[in-house]
Amino acid sequence: MFEGMNLGMNLRRWLRTLPFERFRNPPPRVAVVRLEGVISASTSRLRRGQISLETLDATLERAFSLPDVAAVALCVNSPGGSPVQSSLVAGRIRALADENKVPVYAFVEDVAASGGYWLACAADEIHADAGSLVGSIGVVYAGFGFSDLIARHGVERRLHTAGTSKAMLDPFLPEAPDDVKRLNEAQADLHATFKNWVRERRGERLQGAEDELFSGAFWTGRKALTLGLVDAIGDLRAAMRERFGDKVTFVRLCCRRYGEVVSPAVPVRSERRWSTVRYRRSTTAPCGLASACSSTEVSVK
Repeated sequence: MFEGMNLGMNLRRWLRTLPFERFRNPPPRVAVVRLEGVISASTSRLRRGQISLETLDATLERAFSLPDVAAVALCVNSPGGSPVQSSLVAGRIRALADENKVPVYAFVEDVAASGGYWLACAADEIHADAGSLVGSIGVVYAGFGFSDLIARHGVERRLHTAGTSKAMLDPFLPEAPDDVKRLNEAQADLHATFKNWVRERRGERLQGAEDELFSGAFWTGRKALTLGLVDAIGDLRAAMRERFGDKVTFVRLCCRRYGEVVSPAVPVRSERRWSTVRYRRSTTAPCGLASACSSTEVSVK
C-alpha cells in the first residue's frame, strides 16, 4: 500500500509540471471514512456494520496519508457499544490527525449516541442534521434474573468458583448487594473517563449544565447545537464546499470486513481495479463496498 502511495505522490508531482491548470493547482481533497454500526470487537459475520480498531485501522491510515489531503471527514452513524473500542478508535484518529496535521470533521447522520458520540468527539468540528440523535453520555448495564424461574421448575444451580467474586452478577443466583456496589463503581469509573474525554474535546463550547449533559440523555441535533455538543447543523457536501470551495473532491474510503486481508504492497491503481471487480460480486460490506481500504474519488459540481 505504501509503495502505491509513493507512486501516486510522484505522479502528482510530475503532473504539476505540466502546463495545465487542473494539474498545477488540483482541487482540495477530502478523505471520507464511514463509522457505521455497533462499536464492538466481536467477530460476528452476521452484522453488516461493525466499528472496531481492527476493521478501521488500515482505512484511517490511508485516509490521513492521501497525497494533498485537506481534511478527513467522518460520517458517524452509531448507537454506541464497547467503551474500549470507542476509546481505541477515537485515540487512533487523534494520533493520526496530530501526526499529519490534518483537520477532522464529523458528520452525524441518524445517530451518534454513547460510543458513537465518543467517536464524533475525535473530530475538530461536529456537524449534525437537525433530526439527528446526539448525546447519551453515560454507561448502562442490563441483564436478567432467572433465580425464581429455575426454582419454580425444580432446576438446581450448581456453581463452583475459586474467588469470592468470580460469579458476580450470575443471572441464575439472587442479586447480591456487594455485586451491585462493585458494578456501580466500575460504571462510575467508565462514566468519568467518558466525561473527561468530552470535556477535553469540546472544552468551552459546552453550554449546558454538566448534570444535564452527562445524565445519559440524548437530544436532537438542533437541541445538541444549543448545548454545545455539536458545532453546526448541516451535511458533509455543503459544509466541505463552504470550507474548501465548490471544486472540492471527495475520496470515499471503506473499512474492511472482518477476516478480509489485503496485501499492503498492492499499488493504488491495482487496488482500485480489484475493488471494482469485488464490488460487482458483493455489496454486503459495512460501507456498501466489499474491498478493504478501497477508494473512489468524486467531484462535487
